[in-house]
Amino acid sequence: MDADGIQRGLSGAEKAALKERASEIRADKKAGKTTTKATAAAKAHLEKIAEMPPKDRAIAERIHALAAEHAPALHTRAWYGMPAWTLDGKVVFFYTSAAKWGTRYATLGFDEAAQLDDGEMWATAFAIVSLTPDVEARIIELITRSVGAVGSETT
Repeated sequence: MDADGIQRGLSGAEKAALKERASEIRADKKAGKTTTKATAAAKAHLEKIAEMPPKDRAIAERIHALAAEHAPALHTRAWYGMPAWTLDGKVVFFYTSAAKWGTRYATLGFDEAAQLDDGEMWATAFAIVSLTPDVEARIIELITRSVGAVGSETT
């Protein structure tokens, strides 16, 4: 931050995320064949989850299981150093551990491909402090809504 208290440029965490994304792109190009790319992407996704501190990892692992069960049409990959779920090559949602940005809560975020539209304004990110049956039910509802008709056809 400068003398006015304004942050100029990217933070260290933001620079690290951009470097991770560049590395992900290089790994995608290196993978070659489509089946190899999918396997490499899924492996990178699981590696990002495995790197998380225990509390964040437990939430990410559960979201991973819920997505596999309720929206099997989705694929997985790493995206800016975060585990992400995609459909037709577009990120639908992603999980950000609290540790990644030094925040007090993890976040389940939805990208533009998610079909969560609700009028003129809707939420695209949800804080997760802990998993309860109610939180899991909300996650399932968001995941299935985010993939629209594809999610309902495959569940």
